[in-house]
Amino acid sequence: MRLRNIPGAREAIGVSEYVIPEERECAGKWSELFGNGQSLHIEIGTGKGRFITELAAQHPEVNYVGIEKYSSVLLKAMHKVEENSISNVLFMRMDAEHILRYFEKNEVERIYLNFSDPWPKERHAKRRLVSREFLDRYRILLKQGGHLEFKTDNRDLFDFGVGQTEIARWEIMEITYDLHNDERMNAGNIMTEYEERFSAKGNPICKYIIRPKD
Repeated sequence: MRLRNIPGAREAIGVSEYVIPEERECAGKWSELFGNGQSLHIEIGTGKGRFITELAAQHPEVNYVGIEKYSSVLLKAMHKVEENSISNVLFMRMDAEHILRYFEKNEVERIYLNFSDPWPKERHAKRRLVSREFLDRYRILLKQGGHLEFKTDNRDLFDFGVGQTEIARWEIMEITYDLHNDERMNAGNIMTEYEERFSAKGNPICKYIIRPKD
């Protein structure tokens, strides 16, 4: 999908109190940045921010960090948080490949991946956010007992992610290939913009919840 560039987006997010500059020292300091010691959840590929904004509003006892690499998209997420005066969300404009620079070992309790770029060409498999290479990074970040939640309508990407869990020594806690018709796993589900669009077309939504084995 072509992303429409919004003139001035990078400058706008650069001065927002909700966006942490890439050069800021963040690892181990998220409690200081939020001004409290609440648990930390992150969404990688936060898009226009519907998911993280609604989740944060429902759970003020949790701190959320939304990671997005496109300035024009992040601007829209930033505006959602500003308009709703949500104080437990911060954003970073960055590529997920560099995530270990910004979070300390065992600092994150939960990771969300929603409708991630499928990178369909095999030579790009390492770039998929559910690849073994990324699962190895997430393992370092997660606290003991922490877990990762992944949703997508792309069955090829989902099957790839399921296969990577065993290779990377993760275990599947919950899994469904039709989330919206799975009463238990769909309870409390917050739809993203993509999820609403794809499910309206009749595309089944896949989801798993996984955690490191050791």
